[in-house]
Amino acid sequence: MKHILSALVLNKPGVLAHVAGMFAARAFNIDSLAVGRTDDPTLSRMTIVILGDDKVVEQVRKQLVKIVEVVKVQDFVGQDVVARDLMLLSVACTPEKRPEILALIEMFNGKVVDIGPKFVMVEVAGPESKIEAFIESCRPYGIKSIVRTGTVAMARQARTKSEE
Repeated sequence: MKHILSALVLNKPGVLAHVAGMFAARAFNIDSLAVGRTDDPTLSRMTIVILGDDKVVEQVRKQLVKIVEVVKVQDFVGQDVVARDLMLLSVACTPEKRPEILALIEMFNGKVVDIGPKFVMVEVAGPESKIEAFIESCRPYGIKSIVRTGTVAMARQARTKSEE
């Protein structure tokens, strides 16, 4: 089962290495890892996607909490979350195929970020399933390269009656 963990950590050198080292030392595999600053410059948020049963994930969470630089850990399992990945993809694109590829990009709400005589570079953001579907749709044209971020996620906030 896929679990998304959110770890609020101190924004200082070595924290990422410390967290990654904890995973490696215990033979836990990280499926995806994204790190970025928060609105507080002293804190960063790590979004870690791991595959495993509840027991393994609970063990990971407990190990993360023991790391001094880790302020808070949250497992999003069972919660309503918004999760997104970002991808840049360069696809072969002859002038004859350009309208076809541009239509495909539009269907996936992608954005052309660079274009050349024989390629188009596209930015696509969304759930992992959307990213995977776009990649598969581009394969017949010839994918030149792909760069992907890890998943970032945030729990949806409960709405009060006055907000509805």
